[in-house]
Amino acid sequence: MAKLKLNYFDFDGGRGEPARLALNIGGIAFEDHRIAGKDWPAYQDKTPFFAMLTLEVEGKVVSQSNSIIRYVGKRTGLYPKDDWQAFLCDEVMDAAEDISTQIAQTIDLPGEAKKKAREELVAGRITRYLEQFQVKLKSTGGEYFADKRLTVADLKVFMWIRWLRSGVLDHIPKDLVDRVAPLLVKHFDRVAGHPRIAEYYKRRTAK
Repeated sequence: MAKLKLNYFDFDGGRGEPARLALNIGGIAFEDHRIAGKDWPAYQDKTPFFAMLTLEVEGKVVSQSNSIIRYVGKRTGLYPKDDWQAFLCDEVMDAAEDISTQIAQTIDLPGEAKKKAREELVAGRITRYLEQFQVKLKSTGGEYFADKRLTVADLKVFMWIRWLRSGVLDHIPKDLVDRVAPLLVKHFDRVAGHPRIAEYYKRRTAK
């Protein structure tokens, strides 16, 4: 079996976490290489496109988070084999990446500019994405986004919802998801309750 090394920042979130979760769920051994923020400037040039997440497969480095998540999803049985269900899965993952990127672009803005940008996102795109994710979830039965089971699309949305509800994003109300898309809260709880995900975070908390 190919040796895997996952390279991402040293925190339990962001673009790297869905891949970590998928590999843990699938029981696939991998090196969870975590880079401290202070080491990023020196490490950045080692990445193909000056960005993480990256995955090394037998020493070959591949980037782009959704490509990596799809790959590990296939390796762990968490990516649909049916073309249509895979299409639904990809749509949700790409949409989650899109809105996450728009939020991330506000992180380094100065105070008032950040406040204005995030309030505009809350009033517009974040709310729209929450509503549409809820519509998508309802259309596939209300429990999972594709294949009527847990897939990497669920892990991707799970991490975004976790971020929004964490309270770390100034000017984005932590109860926004609960007010706008309560079905996504139920989805979040469902994913969080998966035995291997719950076990993973229990181990992480104990460290």
